[in-house]
Amino acid sequence: MARFTDEDDALLAELGVEIEETRQGSRTPREERIIAGFEEIQRFTDENGRPPQHGETRDIFERLYAVRLDRLRHLVECREILAPFDRQGLLTDGSAPPIATEVDELDDDALLAELGMEASPSSGITELRHVRSAEEKRAAEDIANRDRCEDFDRFKPLFEQVQREIESGERKTRPFELKAEIRPGAWFIVGGQKAYVAEAGETFTNAQGRTDARLRVIFDNGTESNLLMRSLQRALNKDEAGRRITEPVAGPLFSGDQAEDDEASGTIYVLRSKSDHPMVSANRDLVHKIGATNLDVEQRIAGARLQPTFLMADVEILATYRLFNISRVRLENLIHRVFDPARLEIEIMDRFGRPVVPREWFLVPVFVVDEAVEKIKDGTITEYVYDPGSASLKRRD
Repeated sequence: MARFTDEDDALLAELGVEIEETRQGSRTPREERIIAGFEEIQRFTDENGRPPQHGETRDIFERLYAVRLDRLRHLVECREILAPFDRQGLLTDGSAPPIATEVDELDDDALLAELGMEASPSSGITELRHVRSAEEKRAAEDIANRDRCEDFDRFKPLFEQVQREIESGERKTRPFELKAEIRPGAWFIVGGQKAYVAEAGETFTNAQGRTDARLRVIFDNGTESNLLMRSLQRALNKDEAGRRITEPVAGPLFSGDQAEDDEASGTIYVLRSKSDHPMVSANRDLVHKIGATNLDVEQRIAGARLQPTFLMADVEILATYRLFNISRVRLENLIHRVFDPARLEIEIMDRFGRPVVPREWFLVPVFVVDEAVEKIKDGTITEYVYDPGSASLKRRD
C-alpha cells in the first residue's frame, strides 16, 4: 500500500485536514486524515444544503472542498474507505468514473492550479499565496455559520431604510478600519451582504488577552449568526470589499427640507462617553447622552473632560438631528420622558471633588433613538415608551 510523503502531509494540512499522531486502532493515520477531510465536506453540505461547488465567485474554502471532493470521488482507495460514512451520497454524485490513481500520485502544482493559486518557486507547498491562516479560516467559518432569522420581519424595515439612506447619500460606505467600533446598532457590508449588529453579550477577555463579546448579527438575506466580535472584525479586515456603513446625517426634524422662512431651533445629539468609569466601561455600547443645543455640536462638547454633564470624559458624536420651527427644550424633554425607564443613575465627582448626578445619560441603543425620532416626525411618539427589557419602543397601555 502506498504511503504519504512529507509533501503530501503539507498539502493535506493546507487543505484543512488535521494531521494526527499515530495511535492504536483499526485505522491508519492516513485513513483518519481522509475521513476527517470528508467530514469537513459533509459539514459544509449540512450547513449550506448543497455540496461545495467550483467557481471564481465561491469562497476559497468552498473551492478547496470542491476540489477535494472531486479527488475523493475519483480515487478508488478513498471511495472504499469513505463508503460507510457517505450518508449524503456525496461520493456517488460525481459524473466522472472512479480512477485507480493512488493518493500519493496527486500532483501538488496541478491541484493548486485548479484552485487558481500559486506556490512560491523557492519554498514549495508550505508557502502559498492567497491561502488564509487558521485564524482567518475560523473567522470565515464563523461568518458562514448562519441560521435562519426567525424574527427577520422585525429587521427587514431597517435594512430597507438603510438601503434608501445609502442611495440618498444620508449614509456612506467606508472601508473598514481596525479602529472602527463594532457595537449594537452598527452596520457593515461583509461577504457582499449588509450586516446589522443587533445585540452584544457581556464582554470578556479572550485567550490573547483582548476584550471580546458574543454578537447577534443579522444579514440582509434573512439569516443570522451568533459570532464573536473579533471574528467579525477579522472577516471585515480580510474582506477587500468589506465596508462599514456610516450613521445617517439626519435632515431637519418635522420637515423634509428647510424652507426659506424656516427658523433654526438647534440640534438634538447622541453621544457616547469615553469615560473609564466601571459602569460606563461595562455598558459602553448602550450608555448614550441624548441632549439638545443651539450651538454647533462640536462646539458644545469642547472641553467635555472638564464637565460633569459629560461624565468628566471625552465623548464621541454618534448622531445629530437638526431642528426647525420647534422648541428645542420641549423636544428634548419629550425624548427624555420616552427613555426615562432607561435613565442611567450614576454619580460623578466634578473637578472640585463635589458629587454630581448627570441626568441626560440613558442605557439605550442608538437605533432605538433613531426610531424615536421617526415617531416624533410622524407625530406618534406620545403613544410609545421605551421598554428596557426588550430594548425597543412599546405602545403605552
